[in-house]
Amino acid sequence: MKRALVTGGSGEIGAAICRALAAGGFEVLVHANRNLETAQRLAGELGGKAVAFDVTDGAATLETLERILEDGPIQVLVNNAGIHDDAPFPGMRADQWSRVIDVSLNGFYNVTRPLAMPMARTRWGRIISITSVAAQLGNRGQANYAAAKGAIHAATRSLALELGSRGVTVNAVAPGIIETAMSRGVFDAAAIGRMVPLQRAGTPAEVAGVVAFLASDAASYITGQVVSINGGMA
Repeated sequence: MKRALVTGGSGEIGAAICRALAAGGFEVLVHANRNLETAQRLAGELGGKAVAFDVTDGAATLETLERILEDGPIQVLVNNAGIHDDAPFPGMRADQWSRVIDVSLNGFYNVTRPLAMPMARTRWGRIISITSVAAQLGNRGQANYAAAKGAIHAATRSLALELGSRGVTVNAVAPGIIETAMSRGVFDAAAIGRMVPLQRAGTPAEVAGVVAFLASDAASYITGQVVSINGGMA
């Protein structure tokens, strides 16, 4: 059975991705940083395992991943961990900028690099990163978040070129407004109606469906792409 690691798997979108991958036949490792108990409950439900580490701590991440690799390679990696810390750019503090970059972008490096070669040696793998419509269209108050996710788009395209000959595809999924506890506090129905041609927020399950497809054999000829799931936001 192929193993999948989902960073930020204890959150709403991450949990939906974990469930979709488990339904697709993968053994799922549910990652958390602070919410380990939530990850453990989900892993128990799915017959998987929970793992805890801070993706911004390169040494601790490497140590944990090396232990995981003792049981075999991870063949599906979903980089889902990320945070917001919004502010208008002229008033954005240095720590707001660096923390968001650290989790999303440095976290991508810290997790993906140790897993890439063991994955490539199997001649089959999927690296899928959850980014954002903010990286494509921009968003007021989110220069840090947009910069981090946009950098992952660029890294995705480069890594796809490096790993394609080894049977590893590398893609990004860029959600728009998704129905989560966080988005409910930011976007009301009127705002969604103005911004989204489909007139509604997406669901975590819809994002998870795209990820599950990209992780499947049916998506074996798709690599280096950013797949938008945003209800038609242009």
